[in-house]
Amino acid sequence: MTGRVEGKVAFITGAARGQGRSHAIRLAEEGADIIAVDICDQVGSVPYPMATPEDMAETVKEVEALDRRIVATQADVRDYGALKKALDDGVAELGRLDIVSANAGIASYGLAAELDETTWQDMIDTNLTGVWHTAKAAIPHLIAGGRGGSIVLTSSTAGLLAIPNMAHYVSAKHGVVGLMRTLALELAPHYIRVNSVHPTGVDTPMVQNDASMRLFLPDVDNPTAEQYAEVMGSLNALPIPWVEPRDISNAVLFLASDEARYITGVTLPVDAGSVTK
Repeated sequence: MTGRVEGKVAFITGAARGQGRSHAIRLAEEGADIIAVDICDQVGSVPYPMATPEDMAETVKEVEALDRRIVATQADVRDYGALKKALDDGVAELGRLDIVSANAGIASYGLAAELDETTWQDMIDTNLTGVWHTAKAAIPHLIAGGRGGSIVLTSSTAGLLAIPNMAHYVSAKHGVVGLMRTLALELAPHYIRVNSVHPTGVDTPMVQNDASMRLFLPDVDNPTAEQYAEVMGSLNALPIPWVEPRDISNAVLFLASDEARYITGVTLPVDAGSVTK
């Protein structure tokens, strides 16, 4: 099956690399043009290198190689004005909006009682408020289009479960579920569907870094990739350490397509069974 989102336009945040780039490529493979946004800069409380303008340029290159159009802008989802302008400009150039992937997110770690105020606020502002900003900027375009639409919010298994040392992340990702369910009801009269995806660990720079390795292997001085894969695999029911970005992209594509035309208000785990363990 090809062309599952042919002729549609998708707005994707956090599109410079990782899951966001994968979503852009997968939707473009199935016929969508892309409005891509990423901060392409470092957030001080994030303990791993974040995306760069060069990463975004690679996303543009890969989408254009599929003979699809892409409008890419450096913007921070915490800044509603900048995010709205990026989207408005993209819609003006590409002519419509049909699909929203609120994917941008960060990770950091620490005990709840010891988290720095800035670390907490950066997390909530990016992983929850940034998702709301994305939906808020997109909703007027979707309604004006009169064709319905699909909004997919990226949560996490941490939006369905508790994880120690990540109270701020867990809180934000649980909040995304509440936002999703409310938007699903508010937007149903406009035939705009709203769902969330809940990945387990994904093989991206957010997971593959020293800070994450030390979180899950705190008693190992120099953890190896093999040790990390083993402990990550112990979180899943299926015998794998993590899923690939394309696994999440396939779920986003399904929820964005007409195959899911009557699916709304759903939390969809792509988690190798970790939620059921």
